[in-house]
Amino acid sequence: MVEIKTGDIVEYLHRSYTAVDGLWFMKIEEESGFDKALEIDTKVWQIIPKIQSRFLKSKTGHSEGLLGLLVCFKIKLKLDGFEFRIRNNIKNHNIEFNISKCPWYDLLVKSDRADISEKIGSKICRTEYSVWANEFGNNIEFELPEQLCNGGTNCRLFFRTI
Repeated sequence: MVEIKTGDIVEYLHRSYTAVDGLWFMKIEEESGFDKALEIDTKVWQIIPKIQSRFLKSKTGHSEGLLGLLVCFKIKLKLDGFEFRIRNNIKNHNIEFNISKCPWYDLLVKSDRADISEKIGSKICRTEYSVWANEFGNNIEFELPEQLCNGGTNCRLFFRTI
């Protein structure tokens, strides 16, 4: 029997995860149109961040507040293959993530669907990251003033306590 390395398993699961997300979207789009596919995708991305954040909270021991969000969200971005920088000022109650490479945007560009990336990114990213903020406290606010898929040089994600 061939032994499969841990890195290969991770790559396999990551590719499967991203492929399933894109394929089911395209199949719903074929059957019911783009708007319906985006509506259902938004509902899915209201749940996925809860699963991810709760898993990472249980593994890191960071459950609430900006510090917990910082620790867990950083891991999430690394696991998903994002390239990013962080500016955090926990004392001033804010964190900024500057994403220079987004694997989801790259997949849309690679599949010649960059034309719909703005609609998808504007809806899904705002939904997903707002859920992440809420998972670490009802007093955490999320803002997304710039996105790669909207022509920005980075995606700029701001989390702050209010």
